[in-house]
Amino acid sequence: MAFPTVNEQMDLLKRGVERIIPEEELILKLEQSRQSKCPLKVKLGCDPSRPDLHLGHAVVLRKLRHFQDLGHEAILVVGDFTAMIGDPSGRNKTRPPLTLEETRKNGQSYYEQATLVLREDRLRIIYNSEWLGQLDFADLIRLTSHITVARMLERDDFTNRFQAGTPISLHELLYPVAQAYDSVALEADVELGGTDQTFNLLVARDFQREYEQTPQVVIITPLIEGTDGKEKMSKSLDNYIALTDPPDQMYGKTMSIPDTLIVPYFEYCTDITTGDLESLRSGLDGAKANPRDAKRRLAREIVALYHNDDVACEAEQAFDRLFIQKELPEEMPEYQMKSNEVFLVQVLKDAGLVATNGEGRRLISQGAVRLDDEVINDPNFAVRKGTTGTVKVGKRRFLKIT
Repeated sequence: MAFPTVNEQMDLLKRGVERIIPEEELILKLEQSRQSKCPLKVKLGCDPSRPDLHLGHAVVLRKLRHFQDLGHEAILVVGDFTAMIGDPSGRNKTRPPLTLEETRKNGQSYYEQATLVLREDRLRIIYNSEWLGQLDFADLIRLTSHITVARMLERDDFTNRFQAGTPISLHELLYPVAQAYDSVALEADVELGGTDQTFNLLVARDFQREYEQTPQVVIITPLIEGTDGKEKMSKSLDNYIALTDPPDQMYGKTMSIPDTLIVPYFEYCTDITTGDLESLRSGLDGAKANPRDAKRRLAREIVALYHNDDVACEAEQAFDRLFIQKELPEEMPEYQMKSNEVFLVQVLKDAGLVATNGEGRRLISQGAVRLDDEVINDPNFAVRKGTTGTVKVGKRRFLKIT
């Protein structure tokens, strides 16, 4: 196929990345690919222990989509075998390993959500158990001979745990080895990953040299902050925007981000042109643009990406009715009283507005729960039979009690 010019490809591929290691090798690979009319093999490893994807995951997925749009081959490597090891990835303790069955199930969920971003017609999905599961103990010894303990301790989380006297299990040291061998098995030209995966991706370059392959180029994407503007986007911190969120929630969560995240979200989470991005940046910096208007455009752009333009407009109208005109949503879940008295915490959990009773008690104590616009701050508040009304949790969760 005919590829765009190398300069055109680099303009797209350099956008929204932290580092390209090394950039000159990527240029060379693109030139060779264009001359031979052979697409590059671009690899992204996915962790099936966390199958629920959000905009933070989409940053690297979108970079893989850019390669697809340029005509290259995208390879999604589901780490079903490596997930059984348990990669710490910046944590200070081992992540619990999963069974092969669990990783396969989660891997399928990951794929279904990832294809909200990626093109299925230019995507190859593969499980690394296909080659790692075939290695015997002699193969493992040969693999580990290609890396030293000193090199392994260059990984920040291993260094910190070693210095703090926190145990490091031997099998954890095998994770970067196994992930590096993925690149050898696939003869990858490029590998993508977040900043927390930099060490692992660079080790793969070393392994490819040992196997007399041309080392892959490593492209590092940033880890974006969540809607709180403080911590990395994470479901456990409840500061995430899920790829599968309903349009109204996706729009509302985007509108809740601090102004400091408007430009980064436009850059990493939308298809806005470079020219528009710079115009928006200068407008906000010079106080010529209204942050609220920019945020509304951002919310529309994000909803349209994962749904469509019409749905994005409907989500904006619903937001305006709810937060500007102060109307209740037209549709909301209902909870029917079946006993004489039920703790409000239990109502919230049974209706799915909170995941646990502990989360419900915390929100009530923080004054984030209202019953017919009256703040309820007693965690032991009970709803009695015959009560009707609307429960509001935070800004976007509603429940009708009947």
